[in-house]
Amino acid sequence: MIIAITKFRLPKPVSREEAREIFLSTAPKYQGAPGLFRKHYVMWEDGSTVGGVYLWNSRSEAEAMYTESWKAFVREKYGTEPSVTYLDNPITVDNVSEEILSNG
Repeated sequence: MIIAITKFRLPKPVSREEAREIFLSTAPKYQGAPGLFRKHYVMWEDGSTVGGVYLWNSRSEAEAMYTESWKAFVREKYGTEPSVTYLDNPITVDNVSEEILSNG
């Protein structure tokens, strides 16, 4: 599995409620995305930076999301350039399903 972390610094800080409304407007875009298990929308405490933490089945499926079209969408929606960091995720402890997931 792969964790992708997206991050973008906003032109002006947003409140938690403003961020929540923006996130709700974009969340449907990620429903049913091939290989995406979960997306967590995140924001820094001062409201100046937002992003997402994604759990993907594979790096290729993650990279299929973060295209030039996706970057243009982020630039238009948030007014800033996104960054994407990929991390290998060999083990996940899932306390909801009470499983330890491993992709060996």
